[in-house]
Amino acid sequence: MPDSIMYREDAYVVLESDQPEQLMTPEGLLEKLTEILRSRQDNLPRELQKFPMVEEQARYLMENYCELDMEPGKYLQWYVVRLEK
Repeated sequence: MPDSIMYREDAYVVLESDQPEQLMTPEGLLEKLTEILRSRQDNLPRELQKFPMVEEQARYLMENYCELDMEPGKYLQWYVVRLEK
């Protein structure tokens, strides 16, 4: 049986164009994604269009993907990290 630590999300490394690498809590990343998606409701990825609430869209994105297409030449990526063994 897999160890439950394999599924724990301590933090996320967030990579954004023209920004230094950031370490964020799951709550912080969820808030960041929610803010971004609020301003992009007319241009959502197809997978997110089935969710009526922005918070649901952000949670689905955070849990199932590791990047969001931004405008040309811009990127946003996130990766789960565990802070202890």
